[in-house]
Amino acid sequence: MNPEETKQDITRGRAYMAAVIMVGHMMKHLYNSGFSKLILPEIKVELNLSFSQFGWLGSAQALSWWLATMLGGYLGDRFTGRTAIFLGLTLALIGFSQFVVGFVNNYWILLAAMLLIGGAPAMFHPFAIGELSRRFPDRRGFAVSLHGMGGMTGEVLGPLVVAAALGFLMWRDMLKLSLFPAILIGFTIWVILRSLPRMKAQAASRKEYFVSMGALLRNPMLMLLVASTAIRGVGEGAVDGFLPVYLKETLEFSDRNIALVFSGAQVVGLISQPVMGFLSDRVGRKAVLVTATASLGVLSLLLSVADPVIQVVLIVMAKGAFKFSLHHIFIAGAIDTSKGEAQSTVTSFMYGAGLLGIFSPAVAGAISDAYGIHAAFVFGGVLTLVALAVLVPYRAPRPGSLEEAAESASDRS
Repeated sequence: MNPEETKQDITRGRAYMAAVIMVGHMMKHLYNSGFSKLILPEIKVELNLSFSQFGWLGSAQALSWWLATMLGGYLGDRFTGRTAIFLGLTLALIGFSQFVVGFVNNYWILLAAMLLIGGAPAMFHPFAIGELSRRFPDRRGFAVSLHGMGGMTGEVLGPLVVAAALGFLMWRDMLKLSLFPAILIGFTIWVILRSLPRMKAQAASRKEYFVSMGALLRNPMLMLLVASTAIRGVGEGAVDGFLPVYLKETLEFSDRNIALVFSGAQVVGLISQPVMGFLSDRVGRKAVLVTATASLGVLSLLLSVADPVIQVVLIVMAKGAFKFSLHHIFIAGAIDTSKGEAQSTVTSFMYGAGLLGIFSPAVAGAISDAYGIHAAFVFGGVLTLVALAVLVPYRAPRPGSLEEAAESASDRS
């Protein structure tokens, strides 16, 4: 196949596919954000958990997230033609995992169930972002940001939907009922994606895959991004894990007000996400990464000394402008740095960098038990600024182009 034919193969149906992936990502986050922001604090109260016990729930979730993410990276690059089935299955499993938690009434069983909660959604990103990266080599930052917009829309809607449902349902009943729409959504996403024009599969053999993965691990700029993401993930995990509890127990926010605060923060992010993606394509990834990481670190530290209620709410809103947007720019930069090779695996590296943060919620919980919940925000803010320091030596390559991607794909075919 000549480069011009390959170029047409890459671009066929890509806008429609991006839209469907955005919707799938929105539904994934709708489920996850409602569960983490409102259901988990309800579980903490009902089971009378300490901060440390609550933190271990987050650590169990993070462990299974990492394992499933790394598996997703392998599968995404080995089976590039199976994106539709894997994305549909992931969405159905999210509903099943929350359905299981609806029956749990023991802390140790809940701790085991959190492994399923973490692992179920983790394979969505390697398949979705890998596919978008292959389809949009010329506008990678913007395309990955569109994927992020879908997730942020789910973050906006999730707490609002759950808060409304908790007005007339017990949290257990709501989790049990959530299975059915998840299966329907997963099936619908699978049917739509499999009907769209597909690129010719360019999956590597098992040997080629591991050779390319070894090359990625020897790429110093990529490893800087992975390390910075990992350290930032530790910091943000501490803040995000305990912010809902802080609002509910310390500031005594109602479920409705918690939902409004977190949804409002995501609305701010919805505005900033495409802007940051566009700027990263135009002015370079590093300028955006450094600015946003520094902002997140400072805001987390300010959260530890902010007066309730207005200052706290304003800081949460400001953090919303950077949190999800930043992570997707990191991913676009990592794929640029890898020269577009093994996109799903690179994506799994960036999400899997959270391995370092597996014990972050547990550590933050112990710190909170000892020194108060504000100490968790200090812990998170300091580590985010450490991540900024790691990022300073990073040299961002020039973003790819559609012509270069077509030439590369043509050479492989």
